[in-house]
Amino acid sequence: MSGAGHGTAALEHLGAAGEVTGSCHLLHFDGRRVLLDCGLIQGSRRDEARNAEPLPFDVAGIDAVVLSHAHIDHAGRLPLLVKAGYRGPIYAQAATRDLCAVMLRDAAFIAEKECEWENRKRERKGLGPLLPLYTRRDAERAMKHFVPLDYGTAHEILPGMTLTLHDAGHILGSSIVELVLAHAGRRARLVYSGDLGHAGAAILRDPARLREADHVILESTYGDREHRSHDDTLGEMEAVLREAHAAGGNVLIPAFAVGRTQELLYHLGRNFARWNLERWKIALDSPLAIEATRIYLSHHELFDDDARALFASHRRLPLLPNLEFCATPAQSMALNRRGGGTLIIAGSGMCNGGRIKHHLKHNVWRRECHVVIVGYQGRGTLGRQLVDGARHIRLWGETIRVNARVHTLGGFSAHADRRELLGWYEHFTGRPPVTLVHGEDGALAALVARLAQDFGARVHIAARGETLPLPLR
Repeated sequence: MSGAGHGTAALEHLGAAGEVTGSCHLLHFDGRRVLLDCGLIQGSRRDEARNAEPLPFDVAGIDAVVLSHAHIDHAGRLPLLVKAGYRGPIYAQAATRDLCAVMLRDAAFIAEKECEWENRKRERKGLGPLLPLYTRRDAERAMKHFVPLDYGTAHEILPGMTLTLHDAGHILGSSIVELVLAHAGRRARLVYSGDLGHAGAAILRDPARLREADHVILESTYGDREHRSHDDTLGEMEAVLREAHAAGGNVLIPAFAVGRTQELLYHLGRNFARWNLERWKIALDSPLAIEATRIYLSHHELFDDDARALFASHRRLPLLPNLEFCATPAQSMALNRRGGGTLIIAGSGMCNGGRIKHHLKHNVWRRECHVVIVGYQGRGTLGRQLVDGARHIRLWGETIRVNARVHTLGGFSAHADRRELLGWYEHFTGRPPVTLVHGEDGALAALVARLAQDFGARVHIAARGETLPLPLR
């Protein structure tokens, strides 16, 4: 679609439509085009190969980008966008800008390393070299386009288009995007949920609840289930640690570097005595997570009341005297030369890359090992295999038996569950039409049924590549 004509609006869904990752939606209004998110596709090798395909729109025609938050499945193709010639602004909450500075650089570093390893194989086969998806220099160039915004302040980003960001409570700086489109006395208010947080989660405030919208784009990651309560989840964690200590093994926690890791550190600190954590060695094995934690602590103004009070008394997250930061590869490798009794938090959150794979190789075949899954695991990922009960996994061409106990603690999720998604929508007056994105088939179908049943809402499931009109009133 070349762009909506004067006084007309339409929304084109280009990613996270019928799937969870690769978030990307293109708003056409009055001859202008605004991109909502530009995320990497994650999952199987086949899924991730789509990232190398040309961007599914004319880059020269994009007037502005609005980024909901810093997670790579929402922000990870921004360096590709700039590399392809985009020169406009990228609007995001200020903390999102700060997190993207380290996350995009880290994604580029991984892309460069993976390309380097692949090219060594290709050279031995007499094949020509490949180029990385993008480089750290591309990531640095993308950061020059960021325009940081505060929550709750309206900004006219294009003629007739006003943007306001609201706290989504998902990770630091995550935003609900509100866009008011106005032309010749007619207007439409579009609300894009981004990723909504799990109410009552540690550190951050609950998602803001808006009342006015003419159309809602709603995520549906957990549209088919409800999380266990926070108290029950903390009880599960305590039981896992008690069982693992008795067995004498290590505990592996694959965790997203931004959001999940900081929440885990918060809970470990608050429950240090209750969970007898003094008998564990605790390792944060992720340079990105270490940097992200520092950024979290520099934005305590975005914390909820409990976390702000804690910050005021400690000036940082609760002290963990036995916490070790593993920034270097040597420090990471040293963890696997130890015996049991180490709790290792490492990325990646879906076990598809990063240091957690090395720790799985050294531990998952041990019966005394415990693996704790604390976040969403996409289709085709190694983490999803573990959650689904795989008895064998493949790592670097080697088949490894899974003897470890695998625990899934859904209550740590940073995503709203079905009840919370419905509760968030319930606050809109007039029951505006909804387009569902960012979900798998089962979650999408379940949420459609409940929105229609509970509210009589008109609900559409977004399909990749389709364009839907947004009427102005």
